[in-house]
Order: sequence, then structure tokens, then C-alpha cells
Amino acid sequence: MSTAETPGPLRGEAPMVEAAAAPTAGWTPADPGPLGLACFALTTFVLSMFNAGLVNEAGEPVVYGLALMYGGIAQVLAGMWEFRTGNTFGAVAFTSYGAFWLSFWAWRQFDRPDVLAEGGAPTVLNAASLFLFAWGIFTLYMLVASLRTNAALVVVFTLLTITFFLLAIGDTGGSRDINIHKAGGWCGLATAAVAWYASMAGVTNATFGRTVLPLRPLRR
Repeated sequence: MSTAETPGPLRGEAPMVEAAAAPTAGWTPADPGPLGLACFALTTFVLSMFNAGLVNEAGEPVVYGLALMYGGIAQVLAGMWEFRTGNTFGAVAFTSYGAFWLSFWAWRQFDRPDVLAEGGAPTVLNAASLFLFAWGIFTLYMLVASLRTNAALVVVFTLLTITFFLLAIGDTGGSRDINIHKAGGWCGLATAAVAWYASMAGVTNATFGRTVLPLRPLRR
């Protein structure tokens, strides 16, 4: 099925206006939306398990490989393919959040140890709070843009906005409020669940050639 025939999870009931620029003959790329959402959902789920305090934080390094390869590189590739299909929203979202996971990996692997050694734990938490606040602002305006995609994406971006701001507030002031941090973790788990649903809907609807799992397209 082409993108024009089967709307993907980052599209509404009809393909976006930009899709008119897609090739009309020969090879047509598959919809990268389900891949990008799966990359985002799985990596968010694993990290949020630690943020919510459901597993021992000593195991958190397991997130780093996911952040680099799946949440990072694979999601950026999905974003590049969204450019190819003419989906501006998907291209911006997947490329940006792929870069988020790559920067998270770099922060934990390279930058955080230096900041911890030079400024101590309060400096690390303040830096993390600034990082999360900035991503919360980006996610907030992507939420506005998502209001013309589908209901599943609106829920994803609403929950993700709340997640970023909760995690940022939890680290504000150089000391971690564990209750707010855990609330951010639980909200992250909800975000991952809805993103997984949107991914599953995109790939399942494409393989079945009909709507199996609804995404509730919003009017443009």
C-alpha cells in the first residue's frame, strides 16, 4: 500500500498537502511512521521504568544502548524518510526526538561525569532540568501542530509534554523531588503505551489493507 492509499499514524484521514510532491510513478517508500513511533515508545518505556522507581536504578545503563541505536539512530532514519514522503510533521518529530535520545546518550556517557566531578550533584540536576524544560517547550508546540493529525498523536504529545515538565520540575533547584520524578516516570510509561498503540495501528492497518486499529483522524 502506498502512503496515499493507507494513511499512516502521523497523518490524518488524507495525506498531507506536502505529499503531492511525492513521486507518482515507480518506487514509493513505505510509511516510516510506525518505525519512528516504535523507536520512541520502546526507549521511553525502558527509561520510564527506572524513573517511576519500578526497577533498581543500578540497571539504568541498559537504556544507553537503546538510546543510541533504537531511540536515536533508527528514529533519526525514520525522520529522514518522512522528509522523503513529504510529511513535515513526522520529519520534524522523529528527527528531533531521535536527536533527543542521541543527546541523552552523549550526556550520560561523556558530559555528566565531567559535570558531576566539577560541580557536584546539584549542578548535574540543574543541567538536567534545563535540558528537560527545553524539550518540554519543543514538545508543547509540537502538541499544537498535532491537533491536525489524529487523536492518538494528540494524546502522545499531551502526555509527553507533561512528562518532560514533571521531570524538569523534579530536578529544579539542584535537589531531586523523588515524588515528582516518579510521577514523570509514570506519565512516561503512559506516553510509551499510547505511542506503541499508534505504531501498532500504523503497521497493522497497512498490512491488513484496512483500518483494524483506529487512530481517529482529526479534521484539517
